[in-house]
Amino acid sequence: MTLQRLSTQQLLHEYNQGDRDFSETSLRRLSLIGKYLVGIDLHRCDLSSADLSRSDLSRANLSGANLTDAELIDTNFSGANLQGTNLIGANLQAATLIGTNLVGVDLRSADLSGADLSGADLCDAKLSGAVLRNANLTGTRLDMTELEMAECEGAMLDELEAADAYESKTASLKWVSWGAHS
Repeated sequence: MTLQRLSTQQLLHEYNQGDRDFSETSLRRLSLIGKYLVGIDLHRCDLSSADLSRSDLSRANLSGANLTDAELIDTNFSGANLQGTNLIGANLQAATLIGTNLVGVDLRSADLSGADLSGADLCDAKLSGAVLRNANLTGTRLDMTELEMAECEGAMLDELEAADAYESKTASLKWVSWGAHS
């Protein structure tokens, strides 16, 4: 199936006219830096290598989207649905993912340094090789989450949740680097 391709101008024009459904659209390599796109429906879109840095995508639906190698620095995803999204190699530094549905998301080798994932659902997510340096993971669900070789130095995590996930073997925490805590 070939996805319909939209330009930045087309998408913004249609969004400003009230359209919110851009599902199954090709937005590959699009630059949407600093855009207000609250509640937009981008499920199953190809957003690989797109730049959505400093954009507001709160309450957006990005389920099943391809965001491989996307630039998402300081992007607001609060309350968004990213279930099953491919974020391999994505740059999510300082992104806001509070209360976000990240079930089954693939974040292998993604950079989440300084990101706020508090209250997010990361069940069955793949974070092998991800960088979570100084990320806020308090209240985050980690059941069946893969964290092998993840760098978590300075990350904030509820001790009880991490211990429960490790003890019950519901999260894979092999070779996780937590660094020194002060």
